[in-house]
Amino acid sequence: MAPTGWTVPGDVLGKLRRRWDRGEFLSQLAGGTSWEPLVMGLRGPSPRDTSARLDEARAWVEQWHRARHLRVEARTVGGRVAGTNEIPGRVWIDSYEQLWSALGVQQEVRTFMALLAATRLRAPAIAGWMCAKPMEVLGHQGEWTRLVDTALWIDAHARSDMYLRQVDVPGVDTKFIERFRSILAALLDRQLPEARVDRGRPPSDFAGRYLFRQKPSYVRYRRLADGPGFSELTVRVAELAEMPPTERTVFVVENEITYLAFPPIEDAVVIFGEGYAAARLRPLTWLAQKNLVYWGDIDTHGFAILNTVRGLFEGTRSMLMDRATLLAHEVQWVSEPDPTSEHLELLRPEEARLYADLVEGVLGRSVRLEQERISYAAIEQATRTFH
Repeated sequence: MAPTGWTVPGDVLGKLRRRWDRGEFLSQLAGGTSWEPLVMGLRGPSPRDTSARLDEARAWVEQWHRARHLRVEARTVGGRVAGTNEIPGRVWIDSYEQLWSALGVQQEVRTFMALLAATRLRAPAIAGWMCAKPMEVLGHQGEWTRLVDTALWIDAHARSDMYLRQVDVPGVDTKFIERFRSILAALLDRQLPEARVDRGRPPSDFAGRYLFRQKPSYVRYRRLADGPGFSELTVRVAELAEMPPTERTVFVVENEITYLAFPPIEDAVVIFGEGYAAARLRPLTWLAQKNLVYWGDIDTHGFAILNTVRGLFEGTRSMLMDRATLLAHEVQWVSEPDPTSEHLELLRPEEARLYADLVEGVLGRSVRLEQERISYAAIEQATRTFH
């Protein structure tokens, strides 16, 4: 082993390997850049070392004599005892081929260049991306043909009324697209016209970013009075937006069992809001003309959801989300696992004061009253008030 500070062949190869791993050398080759001889200086024995540490210096020189695929240039050092000596001073890499041999990456280079040549014939825009990201290409070499096939098929055949399931490429299914969506997104960003990419959506929203038909959103609601027809329905939001129920009052609740056990009320329906999913009610513009009541947990997130719904429908009222209800059920309090403290500008004054107390822990740390823990009698009384 060489003394600390003396450069050994592994140090040089390590530096070259790091540049290889960053894709620098393959990018140069792919871009047609001619090789410029690469030189690296070596730290080795000083004149004093060649005499005081002669055996170590000889062992170090021998390491460089055994180094393969590196052209070593000598330099002269002189010592009073050992005389003048020639030792390794610089290392040269004179060609791409020498570099590939030194790193043992000949097969990777051949593979990348073959993929690049084939892609240039079929998808020049994608080939340009390959030159900048060669290591990502090598990381997906086994799937590369199918990835390019998929990008080209989407370019040629995809329409806004199609689901991802309708992509029809041999060996490609929705699981393949999901698994490789990040690199597919990189290819499609290059291949598709700008008008066919919604850059406001991340690659994780693959269908939305590339204008495929989105999975429909659904709303579950039930009538709160007896009558003919269905008592409960789950319908597409877009269709419910066009065909609103005739009932005057609409309750939105978070908890499913509360939704199912909601008291019977004439001329009213209850919607299962499912927490933050209540934001999907946005297309139901007719809610603005209804007597809209939101009821969520008394905790910081419950008020945040209320704030969201009220941002969609200004006239939204809250139910059983007040200080009196909270204090009346103190034995039912639990701890909120991950409270929020965001600014909620649409809360009414009493709501805002209770929210601030929850955030600041005035009533206790992370206080939470879930709606299913509120007495049923309180629910019945509150619904009569709001109806």
